[in-house]
Amino acid sequence: MKILQIINSLETGGAEKLMVDSVPVYSKQVEFIDVLLLKDSNTKFREKLQSKNIKVTSLTKGSLYNPLLFFKIIPFFKKYDVIHAHLFPTLYWVVLAKLISFSKISIVYTEHSTNNKRRDNVIFKLIDKFIYAKLSKIGCISEGTFTNLEEHIGTSEKLSVITNGIVLEDFNNQQVKQKALTYDFFSKEDFVLIQVSSFREQKDQKTLIKSLQLLPKKVKLLLVGDGHLRKENEMLVKELDLIDRVKFLGNRYDIPELMNYADVDVLSSVYEGFGLVVVEGMAAGKPVIASNVSGVKEIVENSGLLFEVGNEKELSKKIQFLMNENNYNEIADKCYLRAQDYSIKKMVDNYIKIYKSCIVKN
Repeated sequence: MKILQIINSLETGGAEKLMVDSVPVYSKQVEFIDVLLLKDSNTKFREKLQSKNIKVTSLTKGSLYNPLLFFKIIPFFKKYDVIHAHLFPTLYWVVLAKLISFSKISIVYTEHSTNNKRRDNVIFKLIDKFIYAKLSKIGCISEGTFTNLEEHIGTSEKLSVITNGIVLEDFNNQQVKQKALTYDFFSKEDFVLIQVSSFREQKDQKTLIKSLQLLPKKVKLLLVGDGHLRKENEMLVKELDLIDRVKFLGNRYDIPELMNYADVDVLSSVYEGFGLVVVEGMAAGKPVIASNVSGVKEIVENSGLLFEVGNEKELSKKIQFLMNENNYNEIADKCYLRAQDYSIKKMVDNYIKIYKSCIVKN
């Protein structure tokens, strides 16, 4: 099989991280697999893929929302058996390229989110139904993602749930643990929380920041990521006089080490397709606290702790619960066991089956 995976870019993000982790695993099971980016991005993610001899090509340095990009996609159809697309607008451009070229190539799409702005717009809802109908198969990264997409486009045999996976051993090996011991963001006596996510409305770091006011001063916070709301969050930290307790680390590529350094992994999202960072924290043997939203709930329930969206008081109580050593160890053990269900190999195997079924139909 010859597979081409297409995504908007290789900037930081859950879908991008998933591609970087999974494509080398795919390469061991298919004839060859390449990556196509709508927008050129010389990032650590791209370097990592290329270091594993994965061919990465890009289409433009301009806007990835330029509809003319679908013309540039068309020539790739002749070189591959299956196109595997991720994210919007890649979804639209790949489907339009197929329609205009009259190609019979199969398009597999991974649905990464439970919600987006298009679903609240009547016109885009109609366009989405048309676009999704042209896909061969759709893999939804969680039950919540599946349910929400089904409500959006209607019931379809094309939809299936294929949960995300991670390279489990990346988060629980001696080298990573040793490096984590060298980090000194806070003192060894502190109880450190970490949230890894971009700074946008969906991730709601403000609730997590506010929870610190209700907790002992030894509770500290690492915020990893970047985005247009970062300055607002920095201002909130100043207003609440928490400067000594919160560090903004920006985009980082040493997430396994940071997860091992912290005591608790938190995800305060308003909505979430899957929450890959939740599994990463679990794989590092850390207890996880996450907002009680579809996509994340399925992972965390019966292992980690859940709190009501936007409720800093409830979140602070969950954190205090984990400051008890016995509670901490019990939840950490449950989370580590839960992480074993989300191996990258399992995810890849499921998509390989889909690829094969698409090729047989063609």
